[in-house]
Amino acid sequence: MASQPQDTPSSAKAQNEGGKTALQRSDVQLSFVLARDGVHQPRKVPWVTLVRAYGHFKLSLSEAKRGQQLASLDPLALGSDSPPPENQAMPKKLQGEKTSWGDHEPLSKIPFKIMKGHQHIVSSCHFCVDDTKLLSGSYDCTVKLWDAVDGSVVRNFEPEPGAPVLECSVTADSRRIIAASYDKTVRAWDLETGKLLWKLSHETFVVSCKFSPDGKYVVSGLDVDRGICVTDAEDTTTVSHIKDHHRMSVTSCCFDPDSQRVASVSLDRSIKIWDITSQATLLTITKAHTNAISNCCFTFSGHFLCTSSWDKTLKIWNVHTGEFRNQGACVTLMQGHEGSVSSCHFARDTSFLVSGGFDRTVAIWDVGEGYRKLSLKGHNDWVMDVAVSNNKKWILSASKPGISEPTAHNS
Repeated sequence: MASQPQDTPSSAKAQNEGGKTALQRSDVQLSFVLARDGVHQPRKVPWVTLVRAYGHFKLSLSEAKRGQQLASLDPLALGSDSPPPENQAMPKKLQGEKTSWGDHEPLSKIPFKIMKGHQHIVSSCHFCVDDTKLLSGSYDCTVKLWDAVDGSVVRNFEPEPGAPVLECSVTADSRRIIAASYDKTVRAWDLETGKLLWKLSHETFVVSCKFSPDGKYVVSGLDVDRGICVTDAEDTTTVSHIKDHHRMSVTSCCFDPDSQRVASVSLDRSIKIWDITSQATLLTITKAHTNAISNCCFTFSGHFLCTSSWDKTLKIWNVHTGEFRNQGACVTLMQGHEGSVSSCHFARDTSFLVSGGFDRTVAIWDVGEGYRKLSLKGHNDWVMDVAVSNNKKWILSASKPGISEPTAHNS
């Protein structure tokens, strides 16, 4: 078993309550948080999931101050707008908002809302059905579909998994969903009818699962095998099963936009990309971070890969040209989180990047300029996952003990 991250705090209480930050709690624009509805008996979860739940919270005030431009290189050619001045006015409330549902935070200058339904940690979240629905998976052994307008639960997918859900995923056409759970299975349902389509059992814990963009494949990240398994999304036949792909357990995996390559990251701090057609590893980046890598995501072009880490940073790699072999990451985003970064997600047009951390915040980054644009505060505990709507107006975040759909974001 791998050792837990260093500097584990004895309390999850934030260390900088008395210090100044660029943005305070009122900086959340519009958040919906799935919170606990009642007492729930804790369940055992995979050790990889548990060690994700420890962050590096201690940070001096000098380190916590907002950094200047962090990268002169603009690999994504997103424009050259300079960072906004410190005294820039906060975004206004959403126009025409007259009603609220769930637990509304009345003191926020930019409102967010809270959805209740899950009884334990919400581990995964997604937008679907043209941003009108939300999908969530939780350690309470449920997968839920939510109405993004009124916050109601549209469906609990049944039969429910027999153990905590570690991750869920939805096809690009919002027709099918999958969920990986601690009972070593991946299940697929029809999103519209709720019908169970298939159940795939593995010999080891499945810590990550993703549909390919074309909906033809499912990739699963395996714990004890330290590898990945690619299966056919229709008949669940195995396409690739790579054991010992990493030296330590896989923490996350994802497909590129062409559905031909699979990126995986691990506790061993490495990044690997596997090619389905050639059945070979295309590239390996060892020691990509100074601590375990928690998540990864491609840009829509597939040329760049973002990784988040327990070392409190995010890095963007040019996996198209291979320039990382000589120059390393083309962008390193730092001073955005005070603890381990748990998740990352690009906007569809790569105009901005969103990350979640165990410091209970969601950060919005200007990728081209390399600085944090906004820090969204409102969660009471670790942020486990984040997502961005296709129209770029909404940000969804999952937390312990709930999910949050923050903000309408004006890019």
